[in-house]
Formats: sequence, structure tokens, C-alpha cells
Amino acid sequence: MPQRTITRAELSEAVYQRIGLSRTESAALVELVLKEISDRLAHGETVKLSSFGSFVVRDKGARVGRNPKTGIEVPIDPRRVMVFKPSNILKARINGQAADGFDD
Repeated sequence: MPQRTITRAELSEAVYQRIGLSRTESAALVELVLKEISDRLAHGETVKLSSFGSFVVRDKGARVGRNPKTGIEVPIDPRRVMVFKPSNILKARINGQAADGFDD
């Protein structure tokens, strides 16, 4: 199955087609939603979208890594990472199963 990536423009077009806003308003709405999610994550908040999943920010501590080519140890600085946890409903949908009885 070939991989396909959906773009912001395609999301905007879907909003335009389904909701009936103008193309400009649809693009602005998509940008606003994505900006709000990004801003919340940047502040360390969890973003939960019911029946879809949660975006969680985690802190990873400093550790010692190893260069796989040379074997030399390299320090890895602490950092924050974002993790997506899909809901049971989304997991079931991806696997072609009925999502009845699942909570997110």
C-alpha cells in the first residue's frame, strides 16, 4: 500500500467542501486549530481530542548515548518530546474493526 501524506492545503480543502466556508476562511480555521494545539503543547499541556487521541509532552532526562559507527560515548542533553497516544476508537478504526464499547 503506497504511503500518502495529507497536507494543510488538503485539510483546508476538506473543510471548504464539507462545511461551506470560503477557501480563505477554511484555511484560517485549519491554521487556528493547529496553532492552538501547538501553543498548548509548547506550554507542556496535554491535548486530548475525544475519539481521536492525546498529544502528551514528556521530559526526557540526560543520558549517555553511543555512536553506532565508532562506539564512542556521547552525552545526550535533556529534552522535551511529544508523544501521540491514539484512542481505542481510532485504533479500532485503523484496524477495520467496530469501535463499539471502546472509551478513549
